[in-house]
Amino acid sequence: MIDTDRLLAEVEGSTGTLADVAGRTDPATQVPTCPDWTFRQLITHVGRAHRWAATIVATRAAEPIPFREVPDGRLPDDPADRPDWLRRGAEQLTGAVQGAGNDTMWTHFGPGQASYWARRMAHETAVHRADGQITLGMRPVIDPVIAADGIDEWLGFSTEPGDRTAALPEGKVLHLHTTDAGVDGEWLVRGGPDGIVVTPGHGKGDTAVRGPASALMLLLVRRLPPDDPAVEIIGDRALLDGWLGATPF
Repeated sequence: MIDTDRLLAEVEGSTGTLADVAGRTDPATQVPTCPDWTFRQLITHVGRAHRWAATIVATRAAEPIPFREVPDGRLPDDPADRPDWLRRGAEQLTGAVQGAGNDTMWTHFGPGQASYWARRMAHETAVHRADGQITLGMRPVIDPVIAADGIDEWLGFSTEPGDRTAALPEGKVLHLHTTDAGVDGEWLVRGGPDGIVVTPGHGKGDTAVRGPASALMLLLVRRLPPDDPAVEIIGDRALLDGWLGATPF
């Protein structure tokens, strides 16, 4: 598990990058990786998500709070105020998490600690920062340690109860492998009778997907296409396509 301070640094760093992008992007621009959103909707979501998580942590909420009712959750009308509004949300989250100690609060998986929200928002923010950069024609890069942890978290969501049996046929195995030096990132994703089973470590798969952790994470959350040159696919490509089609971010 990554240190909470490093996760919070990712929240603030990615938010700062997105704030810089916001200062030079037409808010009506469509976000290609989130085709239902304009850039305005993207940054509103990020700023509101930080405040939502911060409020859950600060109040030790036992249940989820309404997303649209968080304090200061409205994007400022003046474009000049929007970068600072984004940064304040990240700072608010950092302060709430650092002040929570070992207290418990609501998380997507039941009662948990504030470190959950540091992790969840680090990866949420990194991916949406990538959305902003892609909108401007830039190629995003996520720190490999953060990206590997983001893959691990994303795979954890895939094993939650629900109709995931269509994501990977029973008996089929998808092998994911990060190639960054010094980064521990390898998983076997198996289709079972009741859904997906994820096992960390090396093994044989029907399809292997290899690449830098940043590219692999962005591929899994469908921010990069499977034919991206940074990613190598070995075996049954249709298996990966089926997985990606059934597991949107």
